Amino acid sequence: MIASGMTMSMTMSKIAVRIPPHLLAYAKRAVVEGRASSVSDFVSMAMEEKAKLDDLRSLLDEMLLESGGALSQSERAVAERKLGIKFRRKRTAA
Repeated sequence: MIASGMTMSMTMSKIAVRIPPHLLAYAKRAVVEGRASSVSDFVSMAMEEKAKLDDLRSLLDEMLLESGGALSQSERAVAERKLGIKFRRKRTAA
């Protein structure tokens, strides 16, 4: 049984999209491997995950504002030294 997070009673809309061939191949492979029931299901699951990530990003941005903002470069350097790690740099939106 494949769990996709969608309920059977959910109303669905049909759309046409253009995607790069490698992503279509990946979606088809997911179907063959049983990770999705169809390419449409795979795309729906991917869009659900993207929506969750966007919601999480908004929540984290809100929390950051409430906590006084991002670390300064000097604060980041001190934290990296004390923790013995390197923070990942913020990625820019494509």
